[in-house]
Amino acid sequence: MSKLEMKDQRERDQIELEADHRRNKMLKFLKGVVAGSGTGLKDLPYNIGDPYPSAWGSWSHFRGTSKDDGSPVSIFSLTGTNPQDGHLAAGRNGVKRLRTVRHPNILSFLHSTEVESFDGPSPKVTIYIVTEPVMPLSEKIKELGLEGTQRDEYYAWGLHQVAKAVSFLNNDCKLVHGNVCMSSVVVTQTLDWKLHAFDVLSEFDGANATATGPMLQYEWLVGLQYKPMELAKSDWATIRKSPPWAIDSWGLGCLIYEIFFGTKLGKTEDLRNTASIPKSLLPDYQRLLSSMPSRRLNTSKLIENSEYFQNKLVDTIHFMEILSLKDSVEKDTFFRKLPNLAEQLPRPIVLKKLLPLLASALEFGSAAAPALTALLKMGSWLSPEEFSLKVLPTIVKLFASNDRAVRVALLQHIDQYGESLSAQVVDEQVYPHVATGFADTSAFLRELTLKSMLILAPKLSQRTLSGSLLKYLSKLQVDEEPAIRTNTTILLGNIASYLNEGTRKRVLINAFTVRALRDTFSPARGAGVMALCATSSYYDMTEIATRILPNIVVLIIDPDSDVRSKAFQAVDQFLQIVKQYNEKSNAGDTADAGSLGISSMPGNAGLLGWAMSSLTLKGKASDQAPVATANSVTPATITTSTSSPGLIETPSTAPVHRVSSSTDFTDQPMPPSPTSTDGWGEIENGIHEEHDSDKDGWDDIEPLDEPKPSPALANIQAAQKRPVSQPKPQASTSMRPKSTVKVAKDEDDDLWGSIAAPAPKSASKPLNVKAAGAVDDDDPWAAIAAPPPTTKAKPLSAGRGRGSKAAAPRLGAQRINRTSSTGM
Repeated sequence: MSKLEMKDQRERDQIELEADHRRNKMLKFLKGVVAGSGTGLKDLPYNIGDPYPSAWGSWSHFRGTSKDDGSPVSIFSLTGTNPQDGHLAAGRNGVKRLRTVRHPNILSFLHSTEVESFDGPSPKVTIYIVTEPVMPLSEKIKELGLEGTQRDEYYAWGLHQVAKAVSFLNNDCKLVHGNVCMSSVVVTQTLDWKLHAFDVLSEFDGANATATGPMLQYEWLVGLQYKPMELAKSDWATIRKSPPWAIDSWGLGCLIYEIFFGTKLGKTEDLRNTASIPKSLLPDYQRLLSSMPSRRLNTSKLIENSEYFQNKLVDTIHFMEILSLKDSVEKDTFFRKLPNLAEQLPRPIVLKKLLPLLASALEFGSAAAPALTALLKMGSWLSPEEFSLKVLPTIVKLFASNDRAVRVALLQHIDQYGESLSAQVVDEQVYPHVATGFADTSAFLRELTLKSMLILAPKLSQRTLSGSLLKYLSKLQVDEEPAIRTNTTILLGNIASYLNEGTRKRVLINAFTVRALRDTFSPARGAGVMALCATSSYYDMTEIATRILPNIVVLIIDPDSDVRSKAFQAVDQFLQIVKQYNEKSNAGDTADAGSLGISSMPGNAGLLGWAMSSLTLKGKASDQAPVATANSVTPATITTSTSSPGLIETPSTAPVHRVSSSTDFTDQPMPPSPTSTDGWGEIENGIHEEHDSDKDGWDDIEPLDEPKPSPALANIQAAQKRPVSQPKPQASTSMRPKSTVKVAKDEDDDLWGSIAAPAPKSASKPLNVKAAGAVDDDDPWAAIAAPPPTTKAKPLSAGRGRGSKAAAPRLGAQRINRTSSTGM
C-alpha cells in the first residue's frame, strides 16, 4: 500500500471515530431527555432521607432535601433488575407524563434521573423522580385526626381538588389516568391534595374506530379491585365507545370509598357498602360507579353541581383563590367576616392553607385592609417562631404601602405584633414609613402614629430618637388637636428612660413646663404636672428649685380642680425631694444627695406603670381628667382629635365645676408660668429663647399622695411670698445650671413678683409688664428643633401674662381650645 493510500485510510478512520463520538453523545442526550435529567445518583442535587411507609405501585417514597439550600423535597424511586423490565418502561412513561403535564392539582415535577449500578451478577436500574414535598394521603389523614364536620369539610376540599385534576386530564387533555385511588393522591405542606402516579396514563383514542389493541399499554399495573367491568374484561371496543371520563370516574368513586371507610379497597363488591358515605355525596357516588360507562358522572359536573362541595371551607378557599376577580365591596364583606369564620374551620387548614393565601394577598395588594385583622388573628395561633417566619415579613412589607386604610390598620393592631419586631427591622424598615404619619393631614392618623411610638420607641437607636422622633414630637406638642398635644406629653414621659442623659437635660423641662403647663387644655396641663413627677429622678436640685417648683406653684390656683389637685401633689412631692437632699447634705452624704428623685420614693413604680398602661387601654370617661370651666353653668363641649380611643381620651361633654365666689378665676383662664419663655414653641416658630425643658404626658396618672390644699387662700399667698428673697443668692452658687446664669436681673424680679401677688386676679396685671427684650440667647433645643408646623399657629392670648409677645405665633391651638373649654 502506498503512502498516499495509507494517509487516506487514516483520515477515513478519524472521520469514523468522530462520527461515533457524536452519535454516542446524541444517544446519551436523548436518553437523558426520555429517562431523566441527570447523569447519576452522585450528580443528583438532592439528599435522600427517610422513606414513607406507603407509596403507589412498586415505587418507594422518600423525604429529601436540596443540597443547595436545604429546602424539603420528595423523592420517588423505582428499581428493576432487567433494563427491559415492564415496570421500568411504565416508570419512564410516568416520568415523561409528569414532566409535561402541569396543573395546580397535579404533583409538581422538579428533577429526574436514571442510575445503573452493578451490585451483583446483573445490573440494576433505578429511576429517581424529585418533586415538591408531599406526603401520602393515608398518612396525612392519620396525622390530622379530624372528626365530625371538620373532617367532612376537609375531605370535601380534597376531593374537590382531585376532581379538578381528573377533569383536566379527561376533558381538556383527552388523557386517561387509569388508576385513581388513595395511593395515587399525595398531600402538600399546605394540605392540598394532588394527583400523581402517571405510569398508566395514556391518550384516549376513542375516535379511532379501527383500533383493536389495548388503549392503556400498562393497564396490567392496576389492581383488579380498582378496574371497572369493561376494563377488567379488556373490552377495548366498549372503552373506546365510552366517554373519556368513564374509567377515571370509576376510580374517583373508589377514592371516595377509601377515604370515608379509612381502608384500602379489598374487592370491587365492597363498593356497594355505602354506610359511611355522607348523604349529600351518596347520589353522586352512585352515579360515579354506574355499571354503564356512558352513564357515569363526568367529574366536571360533579364539581359544579354536587351539594357536598358547598361548605364553608370550600367556599372560603375558593374565594381566596379568585380574590383578584372580586370587587372591593365583596372583599370588604368577606374579610370582615373572616376572623370569626376562621375559628369554625379546621385549625390545621387555616394555618397551613388560608394563612399563606391571606399573607400573599396582602403582600401583593389584592386584599383589603380588614384582611390584616384576620391575618393577625390566625397568626396568634402560631408559635412565636412560626409567627416571625410566616407573618412578620408580610407585615414589614405592608408598612411601605401608600394605602391609608392599610396604614391605619397596621397602627391600630401594632400591640399584637410590635414586640416581635427586632430593633434593626424597626429602626431601618418600619420607622421611616411610620414617621410619615406624624405630618399627615388626618388627625386620626397622627394620633395613631403617636400611640405606636410607645411600642416602637424602645427599639429605636439613639440617633433616630434624637435626630428624628423628638423633632416630630416637638411639632406635635403644638398640634391644633388638644388630645394630640396631651398624648404627646404622655408619650414623651414614657420614653424618657430611653433617651440619653444629654438629650433628657435638653428636652424634658422645656417640654413639660414651657409648653404642657401653659396649654389651655386642662388635661394637657395636668399631664405636664404628673409628667414632671414621674420623671423627677432625672432632675438635679438646682433645676427643681429654680425651674420646676416655680412653674408648678402657679397651677395651685388653676381654674381646673383636677389640675389644682395635681399641682398640690407635685409641690408636696418635689419639696419632699428637696428636704431629703437637705438632710443628706447636712449629714455629709453628698454622693447620693444629688441623685434623689421619685424613683427613691415608695409608689414610684406604680405611678410609671399606671401611666404606661393608660396609653394602651381603651379609655373610659370616668377614668379621664374632666374638662372643667370656671364660673359657668352650661356643659363645656370638648372636641378631641378623633372618636377613636387614644393615649388620652376626654369625654365629649364634661361636667362644669363651679369655683367659690371668694376667688374669681374667670379673668385667668390659666395662671401664667413664672418663666416667660416658651422653649419648644419658640424653636418651632423660629424664635430662640433660653429655657430648656422636657415633656411627658401623664394626664390621668393617679397621684402618689393626696395632699390637702390649704383651706385659706391667704395662707397660699403667704407661702408664695416667702421665697421672694431666695432666688438671687442661688444665682451665685455652684449648683445653679449654666443656662440660668444668663437670666437678666429684671427677669428674676418679675419672675418671683408674679407669684408673690396678693390675689390671682390682681396678679395677672403685673405679669404683662415683662420686658420684651428679655429673650434667651442660648437655645438648648436648637439641635433637635422641628421645622414649623404646616398649620400656622394662632397667637397666644394676652390673658396668659404674655401680652408683650402677643404677635409671635406659638401654640397655635391654644385660643381655639380656650374657647371650647369655656363653653363658648
